[in-house]
Amino acid sequence: MDFKLLQDRLGHTFKDAALLQQALTHRSHSSVHNERLEFLGDSVLNCVVASLLFERYVKIDEGDLSRLRANLVKQQSLYEIAQRLELSQFLRLGEGELKSGGFRRPSILADTLEALFGAIFLDGGFNAARDVIRALYIPILDTVDPKTLGKDAKTLLQEYLQGKKIALPQYNVVATHGAAHNQEFEVECLVPKLDIQVFGTGGSRRAGEQAAAKLALEAVQNALLKSTGAARKTRPRASQLKLAGIATIQSETSATGSETPARKSGRASAKTTEPKTEIDDRTIEGNQTRLDLKSESESEADADSRVAEKSPAPPASEDKGASPSPSQTKTA
Repeated sequence: MDFKLLQDRLGHTFKDAALLQQALTHRSHSSVHNERLEFLGDSVLNCVVASLLFERYVKIDEGDLSRLRANLVKQQSLYEIAQRLELSQFLRLGEGELKSGGFRRPSILADTLEALFGAIFLDGGFNAARDVIRALYIPILDTVDPKTLGKDAKTLLQEYLQGKKIALPQYNVVATHGAAHNQEFEVECLVPKLDIQVFGTGGSRRAGEQAAAKLALEAVQNALLKSTGAARKTRPRASQLKLAGIATIQSETSATGSETPARKSGRASAKTTEPKTEIDDRTIEGNQTRLDLKSESESEADADSRVAEKSPAPPASEDKGASPSPSQTKTA
């Protein structure tokens, strides 16, 4: 069996090929198997992952770091890494395991990967094992959320509802199916405030609750997302209102060609200019009235002068103190 392809994927070339072969050997194949290397590799893996998390997440406390590490080194995580390496094609299994599909079994693949870490440690030292493990785990850490990694669905649902100040969900077993030794539990999860009801099933009550909680979390997130979107559509933002006000002012300015003092200073300015406008109107009316009166008086004077020209002159009035006329003197 050619192990060069596997060494290229791991990024480490073994000096001692026997260590690599032992790491890939299951106990069903021969007496020289990988269980001791698995024990060593498990310790190396925990140390390297702990160091990686310590460096990467400087603000996370010890409890959350322990949760993250436990989730990253568990069987399922190791199995997924082994699948990416296509480790199953390099396993050395006994005939019984080969017939039963042992090369696909998650436990065998996870244990073999840990044995490989132990073999690399013995072959190249701690730094060599650290480099291989970091290269495999950094892409995983780039895609996970440290706040939720390793938390079960019920915990995530509870924390999400508490963050939104919504009452905690209610779980009820609504039915059981199957024989007593192989029952399946159907559990409902209720979030009354959002009118959400979902059902989950599992081989135990706890498994059914976890399945229902996962569905409920998705339903809650979708419901809140829709309500937030509807609120944004019906209620304009303050910035939009400000822009609308600016557009109105600009349209008024462009319509007249210039801004009046009232438009520049707002309503208060507009109110102060109103009395001035009324006074100006009264002043104009008063001036017009005086002009009309003057015109009437001038017309009457002209009429009187014309009448006086047409009528004869009145006789001279007698005055005792006046001197006699020549005719009167002659008569006397």
